[in-house]
Parts: sequence; C-alpha cells; structure tokens
Amino acid sequence: MRDILVTLIVFGSLPFILGRPAVGALMWVWISVMNPHTQSWGFAQNFPYAYVIALATLLSVLLTRGPKSLPVTPISLLLLGFVLWMNVTTLFAMFPASAHEQWLKVMKIMLMSLVTMVAIRGREDVQRLIWVLALSLGYYGVKGGVFTVRSGGGERVWGPEGTFIGDNNAIALALIMAIPLMYYLRQSSGRPAVRHAMSAMMLLSALAALGSYSRGGLLAIAAMVLFMWLRSGKKFAGGLLLAVLAPALLMFMPSSWSQRMDSITAYQADDSAMGRINAWHMAFNLACDRIFGGGFEIAEPSTFFLYAPNPADIHAAHSIYFQVLGEHGFIGLGLYLLLLLFSWRSASWIVRHARSLPDWQWAYGLASMLQASLLGFAVGGAFLSLVYFDVPYYLMAVIIATRALLEQHLNGAPHPIPGKEPPR
Repeated sequence: MRDILVTLIVFGSLPFILGRPAVGALMWVWISVMNPHTQSWGFAQNFPYAYVIALATLLSVLLTRGPKSLPVTPISLLLLGFVLWMNVTTLFAMFPASAHEQWLKVMKIMLMSLVTMVAIRGREDVQRLIWVLALSLGYYGVKGGVFTVRSGGGERVWGPEGTFIGDNNAIALALIMAIPLMYYLRQSSGRPAVRHAMSAMMLLSALAALGSYSRGGLLAIAAMVLFMWLRSGKKFAGGLLLAVLAPALLMFMPSSWSQRMDSITAYQADDSAMGRINAWHMAFNLACDRIFGGGFEIAEPSTFFLYAPNPADIHAAHSIYFQVLGEHGFIGLGLYLLLLLFSWRSASWIVRHARSLPDWQWAYGLASMLQASLLGFAVGGAFLSLVYFDVPYYLMAVIIATRALLEQHLNGAPHPIPGKEPPR
C-alpha cells in the first residue's frame, strides 16, 4: 500500500512540476530528505523516484516562463566555487574509481540544490519549503520519540537505512536542525491545532535526538537551545520552561545513556573518539602534502599508512571540517567555511533589517531560526561526515529567497503576489 501511495504522489505531481519549477523543488526536497520510499516494503524501495522528479523539474525550468537565472549572491557564488573546486580535486583524486562514484552522487545533490535556489522565489514557496523540511524530518522525530518513550530510552534511535540520516548520529543532527524550523512554524501559525502539533513534534524530536545516544548531538542541541533562548523575546518564561523540561528529559534517560554522555570529558579512554582524532590528523597531514587534497573517499589503509599517527586505526573523518580538508585541501575548506559564514551573515542581515518592520516579522522569526539550525549543524557537524548532507543547502536557498524579498521591499519594489515569481 505504501509503495502505491508514494508512486501515486510522485507521478500525480508531474503535471504540477512541469507547470511550475517550485513544485518540482519541493517534491525533490521531500524525496531526498524524507526518503518516503524507504518506508515501504515492495518495488518502491528501489524505484528511481528522485530521477523522475529531477528530470521533470529540469524540464520545467527550461520550458516555463519566468526568472531562470541563479540568484547572484555571495552564498550562491561560493557554492558554485565549492562545486567547481570539487571537480578539480576529483581530477587529482588518490582513488579515482571510488572518487568518481562519489562525485556522481555529490554533483546530483549540488545540481538540485542550485535548482532549488533558482526555483524558490516567493514567500509562499519559502513557507512551503520550510513545511516540507520540518515535516519530512519531523516524521522521524515523532517516530523516534515514541520509540524512545516505549523503550524507556534503553535502545538507540536510528534513521532510515541507506540514507544520509540512517546513522544514529546523523538522525540526531538532522532532528536538531529541524526543531528550530518547527518552532518557526509554531510561532507563525494562528491555528491552535497547528501550534499544539508543532509543540508535540518538537518535544518528541528532542527525545528522539537524545535517544540516538549521540554525544555530538547532545552538544549540538545544547548550542541550538541556548541560541534560541538568547533570540527569544520572552527570556524569563523561556528560561523557566527550559529549567523544567531539560532536567525532566535528561532524568528520563537511563544510566547507560548518562554513561555514554559522560565519556565526552574522558575521550582519551574512548576508542571511537581517539579513532576520529587519528583521522583528523591524517586529513591535516594529507592536506599539507597535497594542495588538492585526496579527493573523495580517502578513508583507505594506504592513506592512513602515509599520513596518520596510527596507521592501523582507519576511520572516516567524522567531521565536516576535516572531511573537506582531507578530500579537498585547504582551499576547499576555505570555500566551505566562507559558505557557512556568509549564510550566517545573510541571515543576520535579514534579522537586523526585518526586526522593526511589522509586516516582516515572519522573515525576522524565520531568519533567527535558520541561524539556530545552522549553528546546530556547525556544532554537531564537527563530529560527523555530513558535508554533502543536502538540508543545509536547502536552508541556504531559503536565506537567499527571503533576503531577496526583503531587499525588494526596502528598495521600494512592489511586494510580490504570494506564490508568484518576484520581478527581477
């Protein structure tokens, strides 16, 4: 039944995608983030839904009228530069066969991220994209939160197998990034039912993140919650709520969870932590030796033999920063850090300029929560190999579109009709 439902939704959306690229971008985000086909048991698991949607979206961009150019912003230009540099480093990859295979996967993600930046223009499109992201990840938050309650926190929460968020650490980080989006939807809705539903989804997603037993996730959620509290207009009430909820959630988790979290301060005795540090040393030494880095997929015995302090301890980077450094060198790391920095600064620009505008409080609230999501990713990503995880790039598309709309308003341009393409 699930197979048929997913198939009907995807193929039923094709006429709408061909009529409007933004619909294709939203469908692509749904398929790539939620991976609904992984929740089925039949033919849908291996059917190329993503290719069908991508092809229809690209055709729609080519055939429909309206703006088709990539918005020229520091974010989009840095992303293009990062993509071009990844193509260069692939030419000099240490392991050409495996690097080429990974290159194909990454370039598809980057292409559709850029297409999303092209297609998402109006406020309604921005709002729908946030809904798609929040509900796609919220599905696993609710599912994982209920599982954590039923198991008493004694078993780990995992994401959908074979996806970016299949690992327990990855699903924790994805949920932490989604919670601020849920908060924005809760605050911007005037419907009590929606507000209550978002509150429940946030609570269950937080439980699911804790139930993943991810130590990096705990640090990320602490940073994200602290930032959200600082940006809150009701610091006393928010602080009081946190003072009640946080201890209750932590006390709910069993002693096995507490013991794992305690190992954060005793990382020297943790084999997993020391393996990551060994991989970080390897990435740094490799980047010092090769200006182009090692290319994609460098976690191989020969690489560790050449560059790691402990050649026998072979690990993936488990850090977005050291992953980029090892695979694409210092130039690649510089481009990636600038991409994150300018995304943060652009969101700050929206916050600063929208704060005093009554009709733009939605942009102020959204940009603040986008920063919370990016902060969670920056902190949690320090311990995960998720450079090519697509959600941060979709958040960048939201930042670009929201800033463009606000700039048009400040420059005196007519406010675009909801859901329509703004004038260029």
